[in-house]
Amino acid sequence: MTMEFETAGDGALVAAIGRWQDAALAEVFRRHSGAVHGLARRVLGSATLAEEVTQDVFLGLWKQPEQFDVGRAPLRTLLLTKAHSRAVDLVRAETARHAREQRTASDRATAGYDLEHYVWDLAVADQVKTAVETLPDVERQAIELAYFGGKTYRDVASLLGEPEGTIKSRIRSGLRRLRTLLTEHGVESPWIDS
Repeated sequence: MTMEFETAGDGALVAAIGRWQDAALAEVFRRHSGAVHGLARRVLGSATLAEEVTQDVFLGLWKQPEQFDVGRAPLRTLLLTKAHSRAVDLVRAETARHAREQRTASDRATAGYDLEHYVWDLAVADQVKTAVETLPDVERQAIELAYFGGKTYRDVASLLGEPEGTIKSRIRSGLRRLRTLLTEHGVESPWIDS
């Protein structure tokens, strides 16, 4: 039976494949698999993916031989067209998958970065609030007005009825205490003058 297929034309082989004659498929594979695999490999740049495409093309021929109308075009052309189409689909899918992974990684990195900083900011804010509350009242008032109230030294001095030099000293002294307290709790505070 195999000898019969070796000399048969592609149309007869496709008809035999339609009658589930696997020797006919083996002969078509022998004749055309090299060209199919070569085209797929050129498009994909991967021998492994080219093998997958080659297998898909010949499996498609086995399952649906009626899609390969040799009256319309030579069988090799039809097989190469299917291989090219499948290879291009794989390239597009791989490109889309890669772009999706890049976006997802970027989104995760950005979300993780923002969430991490948000949590850190909350923790630092709590520690700063606690540290400020432990300062002596005169230092705490001066710091709250200057740093949290947005007042100048002169404004703070006027509001508290103290000399400007005294207010500067209280703020410096309070900031040193804050730096010590925050450093003890593992918070770096570059905005606090030493």
